[in-house]
Order: sequence, then C-alpha cells, then structure tokens
Amino acid sequence: MKDVIVIGSGMGALSAAAMLCTKGLKPLIIEQNWQPGGCTSSYWRKGYVFESGATTLVGLDKHMPLRFLLDQTGIELNARKLELPMQVHLDGKIINRYQDLSKWKVEASKHFGGNQDHFWDQAYAISQFVWKSSTKYLHFPPNKLVDWVSLVKKANPLDVIKAQYALKSTARILEKHQLDSSAFRKFVDEQLLITAQNQANEVNHLFGAAALCYTNYSNYYIDGGLLNLVTPIIEYIQSNGGEIMYREEVQSIAHSKDVYRIHTKTNDYNAPYLISGIPLNNLLSLDQEIIRPETRNKELKSDQLYSALQMGIAFKSHRDYESLHHQIHLDSPLEETGSSSIFVSLSHPKDQSRSKDGATVASISTHIKDPLHSIIDSSKVEKAIVQTLLKHNFLKEGNILFSHSSGPKSWSKWTGRAFGFVGGYPQFLSIKPWQMVEARLDNHKAYQCGDTAYPGQGIPGATLSGIVAAQKLTSDWL
Repeated sequence: MKDVIVIGSGMGALSAAAMLCTKGLKPLIIEQNWQPGGCTSSYWRKGYVFESGATTLVGLDKHMPLRFLLDQTGIELNARKLELPMQVHLDGKIINRYQDLSKWKVEASKHFGGNQDHFWDQAYAISQFVWKSSTKYLHFPPNKLVDWVSLVKKANPLDVIKAQYALKSTARILEKHQLDSSAFRKFVDEQLLITAQNQANEVNHLFGAAALCYTNYSNYYIDGGLLNLVTPIIEYIQSNGGEIMYREEVQSIAHSKDVYRIHTKTNDYNAPYLISGIPLNNLLSLDQEIIRPETRNKELKSDQLYSALQMGIAFKSHRDYESLHHQIHLDSPLEETGSSSIFVSLSHPKDQSRSKDGATVASISTHIKDPLHSIIDSSKVEKAIVQTLLKHNFLKEGNILFSHSSGPKSWSKWTGRAFGFVGGYPQFLSIKPWQMVEARLDNHKAYQCGDTAYPGQGIPGATLSGIVAAQKLTSDWL
C-alpha cells in the first residue's frame, strides 16, 4: 500500500508528484520506459545525445507554472538563458523572434507590414493574463463547489474582459487587425502548429496569444538535454520518500472501496489516491469504469491528432548559429508527410556533454497528421530534410557524422502513447478552456494530468496540469 500512485513520469505526472511531496505524501511513480520524462527527455545514440520530444524550455518567468513548481519545492535548475529564442525562415527571409517586445514589433513590421504594434501589444497583454491566471486559479476548470468558491474568492472583474478571447479564434483577431496577408498567415499558422497543435482558425485567441508570445518570455537551454530538466524533479521526489519504478507498464486499473489497484506484468500496487499522467486515450484502454462519462466523451481520435517524424543529425559545424531554434517554412509540402515546415533545435556550442567529438547535435521534427493511418517512407523524408538543411546553410555536404529518424511507431514504442501521437490534444475552437479534460477522473480519488488535460500542450501546459491535479486532490481530501 502506497500513499499515492502516479502513472507515467512526464512533466505533468512529475509536477503532480513533486507538489504532493510538499503535502507530506510519498508518491510511487510507475514508468513503462527505462528512464523518466516521456516527451520531455533525451536519449543516447552512437555517442550523441538527442532530445526525445520537447526541445524548447520556457516557463521560468514570474507567474509561470515551472517557476511556481520550483518555488514551491525549492528545486533548482542549471539552465542557460538564450539571447535569441528562435529564427523563422520564410520566403527567403530570416525573421528573428526577439524576446524584447519592442524589438520584435519592429522585426514583424519590417517583414510583414500592417498594424503589427497593436496586434502584438494586445497579444502580449493577453499572454500575461494567461500566465498570471494559470497559477492564480488552480481550481480551473471548476467541477465541484470547492472550485467555484476558490474561483469566486480570487476573481477580478477585469479578468472577464481578457477571458472573452477564449470565444474568438486567432484568425478572427488577425482579420480585425487587417493582418490576414498570406505571408503573415503562414507565419502564424506554423507557429501555432508547434505550440498549440492547430492553426489560427481553430485556436482560441486566449491560448493563441500565449502560444504566439512564448518567444517573448525567457527561453532556456539545459546542458545534456531535457532529461536533465526532469532528473532534479525525480531526485526531489526520492529525497522526500517517493519512489519510481521503471519498465513497469500498467496493464489494468481496478477500484474497490477506497483502494486503487494498479496491475503490471510483474506486480500489483495499491494506494488510496491515483494520478494518471498518461494520455486519456491510453487510460481509456486500461479502465473506463473510473472515468466519468463526460470525460470519456472527450477522447480524440487519430484523425484529430498529430504524430511527428523526428530526425537526429550529428554534424561538424561550418559556421556559428544566431539561434538554437529554427522553424523553416518549405517551398512545397514535405514529401510523405505533407507538412509545410520543419523545426530544428541545435545543441548549445558550449555544451560538450551531448557529443563525443565536439559535433553539433540537431533534433529535427515535422508534423504527421492522423498517425494511425499514416504510412511514411522515412528514407524519403530524411533525404528531403537534409536537402532543406543544405539549402539553408545549416549543413555542408560531407559534414554529417551520424543521422537517424523515427516516426509514429517509434513514438508509440518510446512513450507508450496511443498510435504514437505527440504534442497533446490540439486546441479546437469548439472546445472552450472550461470544456477541456478536467483533473478529476471519477469524482473520488483519481485524477488526470498531462497534455491531454487542461490546459494542454508544452512543458508549461503539462506542468500546470500536474499542479492543478495535486491542488484538487489536496483540496478534496487532505
């Protein structure tokens, strides 16, 4: 019998476990892989360290979820702040996504024209509201009286003005600002795709503004890969009496009286509390009885989701790079995947821990729609990606030391996610924030977190979902 069982060790699950440690509970984390992190991790291949999913790190500024988690637990991270968060390569131009809002507005006006100042001032103000609200309203979305009481006590009438943007698409806001040129729309759509898993006509502007402005907050790099983001959290949990069991794939969940029984191939684990950090699709395949009917109906199908084709390349650099993160728009859709851009993340030049020979390590990804029904010839995609990198002067012929790729099947094997989907549930305009998957699974002592629960994608979103799950468990029972 354990205090609380946490299924999975992604950022949502680890955040929930760490927050419960502050309440005196000793979590048992059950992880199906041989190392923690899920989509926020790293792996070794032929002497090089590649990122396993997420490559950008934001969320350490005031009011943001990762900052909240570190402040609550005292966990410290060794991170390098990036001067230039990203470059976007579009129609022969290189667009610098400066953190400084004033510099970014000048850059956006230079490349796209139109009323950029007003749009970005408004978007940044909305993003600030989103982050301040995220750690202020930890009972959102409300499901019980305790949630409503907490929200009403903390509510500010001015918040309602900003919250109205949850009802409007980012596309509608672009039209309002007369910023619907094809070039700017391509820029916005592909930026939203990597941060909200959907495009401007579907992303509500409350989340869209936060997604578009994430480069206007501090972005960081962790030496050795993002595995070194989750390792300090694991160490904190273990130092407070928690445990993590690796290579333990959950096969079923049963609930009787006040005990949840988790069955794996080798063991049964019991606890009065359960937190699931695995996607809702996976959870439904394990046990539907503990899941409220209204939550079961929120499962998304493969044709609503994305996987990714990821390519790792180690190469000898022939030049310096102004930024570590690059989004490259393609002249024509990528062969096999049909995607319109690729995302490239490079190792930091001062980080010597990711390469055996001083090489630069690149993690490259592109979206694959409807992964269950997608058949991809990875060799064709690899060739097209290398040609794109040569064209944009990231590589020189003959400088590649090692390369490999992975598609939906590899994602499914690595993360255990249904049909290898990544990035969480996309944002859809028809699903308002208060209609997203809520932390309480069964209105008893089982809770859900991760990127298929509110608020969704990315390290900040997954972290917040874990904080919310822990907060609601605490309010309900402790």
